[in-house]
Amino acid sequence: MSELHNAAEKLSNIGPAVSVFGSARISRESPFYEKARAVASALTQAGFAVIAGGGPGIMEAANKGAFEAQGTSVGLNIKLPHEASNNAYQTIGLDFEYFFSRKATFFMHSFAYVALPGGFGTLDELFEALTLVQTGKVPPAPIVLMGSEFWHGAVKWLAKTVFGNGMIGRRDLDLFIIEDDPAKVVQHIVDFHTALLSQERYKPSLPA
Repeated sequence: MSELHNAAEKLSNIGPAVSVFGSARISRESPFYEKARAVASALTQAGFAVIAGGGPGIMEAANKGAFEAQGTSVGLNIKLPHEASNNAYQTIGLDFEYFFSRKATFFMHSFAYVALPGGFGTLDELFEALTLVQTGKVPPAPIVLMGSEFWHGAVKWLAKTVFGNGMIGRRDLDLFIIEDDPAKVVQHIVDFHTALLSQERYKPSLPA
């Protein structure tokens, strides 16, 4: 609870924010690293804060893109064996001991989510976002998958096996989009935010 309280205080004035998820194990030479950096930079230039996991790989790329664009770059740091240190591109850094409070912080303070390739942690964050939106525990939100070649198999499995067995509805397959172009990702999020401003604004809240 103290981690959630601290996060709420530190992030109370960051404005509209987008969470970027992705693997810590992606190298700086990977094209996915550059995609994450580019989309975070463009999000910052569009007026949004960027929230990432604070570690290396995709997380570093996202924080770097926002940092170099002179925007708000939030890192939600947690110490893990394969993440030796926090990345250096954070204007706001928060340290977490518990995955629960760290993950809840993403959803308390973001109105959109971008998922790049990653492992169990990224999949956990992505499916948490999908579940919370699907069940109405958070407001509707843009959820964008970047890296179509990476996500293709998972999306096909969702459509054929999960939907095919009646575990999700057809509309649930529309909760996310796949887009590789950073400019189009940002435009999708900007369009959603513009529409959101015409509605009653909602305050960040802990998922029910």
